[in-house]
Amino acid sequence: MNLSKSEILVLFNDWLMAWNEHDLDEVMKLMHEDIVFENWTDTKIEGKNTLRRSWTPWFLNHGNFKFIQEDLFFDEDEQKMLFTWRLEWPSALKPFIGKQEIRRGADILYFIDGKISQKLTYSKTTVQIDESQIVV
Repeated sequence: MNLSKSEILVLFNDWLMAWNEHDLDEVMKLMHEDIVFENWTDTKIEGKNTLRRSWTPWFLNHGNFKFIQEDLFFDEDEQKMLFTWRLEWPSALKPFIGKQEIRRGADILYFIDGKISQKLTYSKTTVQIDESQIVV
């Protein structure tokens, strides 16, 4: 089942809202059973159940985060999306613990049967804290 541009926008907006409401159950609804996730630390996770187990501590321990959409491209024929984002959250970096941290990045999302089958996450190597650029 291929998604139209209007269908993907509805699903994506619900999915992004679930992230920002820290609702892992809703986030996982859009994931394919055979999801492959790779993040900026080069971690690779395969399978929906494994991903849920991996993300559970992150959702529990990183409260008060917010992903803000910066740009979005969806290729309806190829069922692929590029989502650029800004992540705002309390920093865990010493000596900035608790200060507002801003990280920018991009996700490349691949869809099969109306679900995300791959989520490849890339992040800049700097973050902004107190108007300073910090290399991470």
